[in-house]
Amino acid sequence: MYLRNNLTEELQNKRKKFVPKGVSNGNLNIAHHAFGATITDVNQNKWIDFASAIGTLNVGHSHPKVTAAVNSQVEKFLHPGFNVMMYEGYINLAEKLCELVPGDFEKQAILFNSGAEAVENAVKISRKYTGRQAVVSFVRGFHGRTNMTMGMTSKVKPYKFGFGPFPSEIYQAPYPYLYHKPSEMSDEAYVDRVIQEFKDFFIATVAPETVACVVMEPVQGEGGFVIPPKKFVEAVSAFCKEHGIVFIADEIQTGFGRTGKMFAMEHFGIAADITTVSKSLAAGLPLSGVVGRTEILNAAAPGELGGTYAGSPVACAAALAVIDIIEEENLLIKSEDMGKKIESKLHELAERHSFVGEIRRLGSMVAVEIVNNCNEKVPDKEKTAEIVKYANANGLLLLSAGLNGNVIRFLAPLVITDEELDKGLAILEVAFN
Repeated sequence: MYLRNNLTEELQNKRKKFVPKGVSNGNLNIAHHAFGATITDVNQNKWIDFASAIGTLNVGHSHPKVTAAVNSQVEKFLHPGFNVMMYEGYINLAEKLCELVPGDFEKQAILFNSGAEAVENAVKISRKYTGRQAVVSFVRGFHGRTNMTMGMTSKVKPYKFGFGPFPSEIYQAPYPYLYHKPSEMSDEAYVDRVIQEFKDFFIATVAPETVACVVMEPVQGEGGFVIPPKKFVEAVSAFCKEHGIVFIADEIQTGFGRTGKMFAMEHFGIAADITTVSKSLAAGLPLSGVVGRTEILNAAAPGELGGTYAGSPVACAAALAVIDIIEEENLLIKSEDMGKKIESKLHELAERHSFVGEIRRLGSMVAVEIVNNCNEKVPDKEKTAEIVKYANANGLLLLSAGLNGNVIRFLAPLVITDEELDKGLAILEVAFN
């Protein structure tokens, strides 16, 4: 049993009094310090982190190179405001992002604070460039918690319920989910059907001539780590090109090595017109970016884009360090290796537990569905919650996902040690048992 003291209870009580219950907490303990893939609470209990602050810590907690870069920047200045006076970090990071994001074309990058802010500005830029209004996202997609991005997000509870009205001209297209395809259909036939449904969507629901952009997660995050077939992604990209629609890849959760590539779109051989980035970009500091074709990003006039804190110099310093760390420590290779180990453990558990459904993986972006049994595949939200609750009470930070809340997702830092990974998987095994 993990230790607790009066400080923990005091802070928990203060949290109840002063922080709205609308902010959820998967773990009610109080963090004291963290390094790599381990968090230590105020009682010196240790927690293996398979959540990474919902995917923001691919280089881990308190990486020495990030900490040094942040401290160095803090000593110089905190925030002159890029709109008021430029600084080196913003410009150098924009250059780096333009080099890293897929696409053999001239690019520009603009920085913001959060993933939702990046998506919203990608939509603004697309509307300005095309002169069109409609926005298409996908069923099960998640793009943020602002009014615009809530409208683009698929899951009603808890993200949208009671928060409307949402902006008009937002539509959700079909997205393939092979695990839940009709049993009598082959994979190929199912994918072809969803591609046709996608095309029909632009006949029955919204005309392509009115669509500014299609926004796609290369792997759906909150939707349950659903990986689309390459053929579907190619079809969406081709449709956008044919109809002059800006194709936006939301790489906020999939970027910076999570899938074993710098960006998930590399797995599909597709270069989006615009790519949104955030989460692991700055090792936990608030920072996001919109990166895309120069002719598209340059459509807005001076003053039409930006924000008071957009592109914080401290966060830019962290981000430049993160990019160096990914290369220097071979984190793309480590991502794939870690993903294989997690997948292997899940297959072991599947042999012993009939409630273990599909295991999905792209790099270290791994998920497992919890179902009533492998034949009927009925989502089991209650059992999923029990597993996650046990893990969070016994030293493992773990998250669920999926429209039905029955997917366990794994987002451990790419720098996790073998010892940390083994310890976390051991707790997971007990939770399943």
